[in-house]
Amino acid sequence: MDIISVQNLKKSFEGEGVKTNALCGVTLNIKKGEFVSIMGPSGSGKSTLLQILGFLDRHTKGEYFFEGKKIDEYSDEELAKIRNEKMGFIFQTFNLLQRYSVFDNVKLPLLYSSVDEKKWNDLVFGAIDAVGLSHRIQHSPSRLSGGERQRVAIARALVNNPDVVFADEPTGNLDSKNGEQVMKLISDLNKKGHTVVLVTHETYTANYAERIITLQDGKITSDIKNKNQVKDTKLFKK
Repeated sequence: MDIISVQNLKKSFEGEGVKTNALCGVTLNIKKGEFVSIMGPSGSGKSTLLQILGFLDRHTKGEYFFEGKKIDEYSDEELAKIRNEKMGFIFQTFNLLQRYSVFDNVKLPLLYSSVDEKKWNDLVFGAIDAVGLSHRIQHSPSRLSGGERQRVAIARALVNNPDVVFADEPTGNLDSKNGEQVMKLISDLNKKGHTVVLVTHETYTANYAERIITLQDGKITSDIKNKNQVKDTKLFKK
């Protein structure tokens, strides 16, 4: 079953009388439970595509179906609800609230969900434990290393048990050791049934996926099964 399907997707931006075409007719399908990497150089359109797939932006032309329903049929409120309850996001810059503890940062998505408040604490504790940070639960982000901050972001992304996890250059601000630990965590999420869509320009990061899509100038130039997929991953614990 395809959880994501886009047909001839286009996205353009206009500013100061200049039109920029970020996506120029992208067509792809992503099956439920797949792990897909989207690669390409800076300016290729990969982050724009991820933002559209994650309901963070709107496409200009083309069709986008999520779980078989055309997203044009959803209201903004419905899109926000789906984004919060069925999607998790991991960004290069972590996007953590500095005045909040690890616990409170991870809890944030639950504040806007329909999950029973009585279950919140267990879900937050479980997500934090899954990324090996139970010993940092009351720390603020400023007291964490870069790798730990990204693991908090992963915990926040999985606390709602989303169907799809979108990761935009999740190892971009990390050294190779921490980057590997983060990718093992993301790979483990996929093994537990989450669909993962990863944007990266790094080959070693992309190789955790079973399928690699390459973009160039807003177009797909290749879409292949990854024969070099990293498979011997285990959930990282401290």
